Amino acid sequence: KMTKIDNSKSYDIDINLRISQSNGYDIEFCWNGQEYELVADTSFWEQRDSITGFINNIAKQYAGEVIIGESQKIGFQPIKYQQNEDGSNTVVLQRWNEKKSLM
Repeated sequence: KMTKIDNSKSYDIDINLRISQSNGYDIEFCWNGQEYELVADTSFWEQRDSITGFINNIAKQYAGEVIIGESQKIGFQPIKYQQNEDGSNTVVLQRWNEKKSLM
């Protein structure tokens, strides 16, 4: 738990994920009931990517996980997940036709 102060009002928020940084100013993700919020002091950002790039990478990874998860529900299996040089991701799925012959 963390106490957040916003316009002179304070309230507790749950920290669901924390990414430690060497300077002690961690990156945190908090669930607000509808979506995750990124909580970080931009003055102390120590990640390789900008904040926008960081969020875009998370969104890309999440999209790939959703595609794989939903595809598995209808019988597909992931056989390859690749990050390309241009930053895009390639997901290769397969599904075998298991219909049995009537002979």
